Amino acid sequence: MNAALRDWRIALAAIARPAVTFATFATLATFTALLATGAAAYASTPAAAASGASSARAEELSGTLKKIRDEGVVVLGVREASIPFSYSDGSRTVGYSQTIALAIVDEIRKTLGLPNLRVREVSITSANRFLMLVNNQIDLECGSTTHTRDRENVAAFSNSFFQYAVRMLARKNAGITDFPDLAGKPVVTTAGTSDERLVRQLNIEKQLNMRIASVKDHSDAFAAIKSDRAVAFVMDEPILYGFRATDPRPDDFIVTGTPLGYESYACMFRKGDAPFRDLVNGVISRMQTSGEAERLYNVWFTQPIPPHGINLNYPLSQEMRALFAHPNDKALD
Repeated sequence: MNAALRDWRIALAAIARPAVTFATFATLATFTALLATGAAAYASTPAAAASGASSARAEELSGTLKKIRDEGVVVLGVREASIPFSYSDGSRTVGYSQTIALAIVDEIRKTLGLPNLRVREVSITSANRFLMLVNNQIDLECGSTTHTRDRENVAAFSNSFFQYAVRMLARKNAGITDFPDLAGKPVVTTAGTSDERLVRQLNIEKQLNMRIASVKDHSDAFAAIKSDRAVAFVMDEPILYGFRATDPRPDDFIVTGTPLGYESYACMFRKGDAPFRDLVNGVISRMQTSGEAERLYNVWFTQPIPPHGINLNYPLSQEMRALFAHPNDKALD
């Protein structure tokens, strides 16, 4: 310890203990000079720099990062059956999107200096996810949420991490190959999805008179196909492939139909939170441009996945390669 720091600490001790008189110092001017010199010496030490950075970081935090730091927990919205994006394998939440979410959590830990930051998972559905986000019941959702321009009025979206077509799943022996074949027939989709909007719009525009049922979650929709309560399940193409692959008789079903549109998935968080957006987009961009995202894609779409070792056999498209090469947060609708 240098002499200036030693004398500064003696001066500070005098302030802390009123019983100690300034007689210890030659004059009041000497005392004041010691405080000033010592403070300057301390300011140049690594300890002061670290303390100052930590203090500044704490003062600068706002929005979601401040909420997470203050509560000591990050709350993730997760899906139960969005295979292979975010779903339960019987013991925990897994999937392509869930892996991205956990990479973001790791970055939050580093940014906040909280290596032991807890993660709490909250199960969400297509119908309640936006309400839970706005009500601060979840901080981040990386599952199978489509980024649309209309939804930007409610939530903020990260760089896209998946692009796909909207199609339908039907029994192979049902004689259904395209959407006009659904005229007058019962059709199912998941409530609160962009797919529901697209199929209802098609029904009106083409006057198909489909009897459309909107159910709580994807698994309920697939169950309606298996029980013959509906002849087609209209949904995002990769999710349809996921349900087809998980069935004991996958060859009984086909994914078919001219795409109703092309859309993209993104992580979702609260609006007006630029620091959190930048953190999330930084993670996704690094994964995509480094090759990590393509390796992750191959794990979940071209190899056996839990819990039953199924393989979706869904190779990376040229559109996805372009996305990985040029990360962006553009809605496709």
